[in-house]
This record gives sequence, C-alpha cells and structure tokens, in this order.
Amino acid sequence: MTSTRTCRPAIETIELTKRFGDKIAVDNLTLRIPSGTTFGFIGPNGAGKTTTIKMLMGMLRMTAGGARILGIDVTADTAAMKQRVGYVPELHYIYRWMRVHEVIGFCRRLYETWNDRRCAELLDLFELDTGKQVRQLSKGMVAKLSLLLALAHEPEVLILDEPTSGLDPLIREEFLDGVLRTICEREHTVLFSSHTLSDVQRLADTIGIIYEGRLLAHCPTDELLTGTKRLRIVLHDGCSPGEPPDGTIWQSRQRREWLLTVRGFTPATLEYLHNRYAVENVDVLDLGLEDVFKDFVKGRRASA
Repeated sequence: MTSTRTCRPAIETIELTKRFGDKIAVDNLTLRIPSGTTFGFIGPNGAGKTTTIKMLMGMLRMTAGGARILGIDVTADTAAMKQRVGYVPELHYIYRWMRVHEVIGFCRRLYETWNDRRCAELLDLFELDTGKQVRQLSKGMVAKLSLLLALAHEPEVLILDEPTSGLDPLIREEFLDGVLRTICEREHTVLFSSHTLSDVQRLADTIGIIYEGRLLAHCPTDELLTGTKRLRIVLHDGCSPGEPPDGTIWQSRQRREWLLTVRGFTPATLEYLHNRYAVENVDVLDLGLEDVFKDFVKGRRASA
C-alpha cells in the first residue's frame, strides 16, 4: 500500500527566493515535506527560517519561485490556505486587553472548521483561565493560548516558528506534550522551527538545515544522525593531512590530531584514510543533532 507520507507533499517550495535590497535572505529554496510528517527547520539567527515561514503564510511577498501548501498556491489563494493551516509565531500577536474567552470567540468566527469540543479539550489540557485578560497571562500561558488557537479549527498543517522561545523548561515540556499529542492523534503535517535542537530531534521525522538562505541538508533525522560521524585521527609524525574524504563537512587539525566530521560515513571512508595517510589511530564517534548542526555551520563558514 502506498502511503500519503511519500506520495503527496503537504508543503512544497520551488526555488523560493526573497531579497531585501541587495541582501538575499532566502536563496532558491526547494523543499518537499510529505503529508503526515514532522519537519524540523534549523539554522542560526538570520539564516532565513522565519522569512521562509512568513512567505509560506502569505505575510511576505516572495521575490522569485513559488510555494504550495496542500496543493494551494500560497500567493494565489492565501485565505483558503490559512483555513487549513495552524500557525504559532515566535511573537504572539494576541490583543492583550481581551479576555481568553473573547480571543477564542473572535477567532472562532474566522474558521469554518472551528471545533468547540476540541477547543474545550485544549482549554482543559493547557489549564487556561478563560476569564483572564491576555495581559495577565504568563509567557508560557500565552504560548499555550496561541497553540490552542492554531489547533482548534482542526488544521491539516501546523507551522511552529520558535514557539518555545523564552519558556522555562517545565512550560516548554508541557507545550511540546500538547504538540506531540496532537501529532499522534491527528497526524498533522508539522513544520517546526526552533533553536532548541533537543526538541527538534525529539519531534522531527526529517531535518532541514539552512544557512545564509541556502539549504545545506534535508533528509530523515535518523539518516542524518546515524550517517554523520566525527573521526578523531592521530597521524604519524611528519604526516600532513591533505584532501579529506568525500562527505566531509568540517575539519580541524592540531599537531598530529586531525578531526573530521563526515556525512555519509561508510567503511570506505576509513579505507580511504588508511590508504592515503600514515594513520596511527582512528576513533569513530557518534554525534547528536546539536553537534551535527554546529559542524555544518562551522564548515560552511570556514569554506566562505
């Protein structure tokens, strides 16, 4: 049986580009995020993540290229697209003078698919006091209210742009539990951008790494982590490293120690090193997502 996860992209960008004057913020970005999967979108500050998301949401005009969500051109029919998408921004634009029940009533009228029962479940899950004004809520409670508003109309796609920024660990955990529960129960497609890479590693089926507007990697999370290794090589005295093996994304040398991070590591990588250099010892080390991400960025900066 063919799965919708592999045959139909829920989010798709085609050579998506955004320029601000002479600066290229997003550079020919092409992505395909399959339906029912969670995509972790990571990069340093200013890499182009939020700019990409704002173009997807119709909040920024693209300079070139195109984008579709659920087959809808995001520039041709933004209103129809937004009916089917839940969006949680880093900065929560909710009227602070409104009470929680007034915010819910206001948003309820905007969506044809608003589900009162689902809204009540989320109010209970997040322990939100409907009588409080937004200005009286903590930052964590405002984040939970924003997630409720994004989920209560039963969206098919959920876009989260740094949703846990500034939250304390306990509130962040409660927020992520709400997201995880939604993903498991509803099989939403999720685009999740965050600097907290442990959260991304926990949630994401696939990872995209963006730097200076360009996509450096886009692949399944397991494939990225199991196939990227740190090699700590000790060379014999007098031996100097030359051409690194294929797939090297970062390298550093201190005296006889040569450190390499290699994507797509295989036994052939070790064979290459032993055949080409006077190698005294090689240690192969596993890496977490944070180290993989750092080495991609360090390697890109070094090559620039």
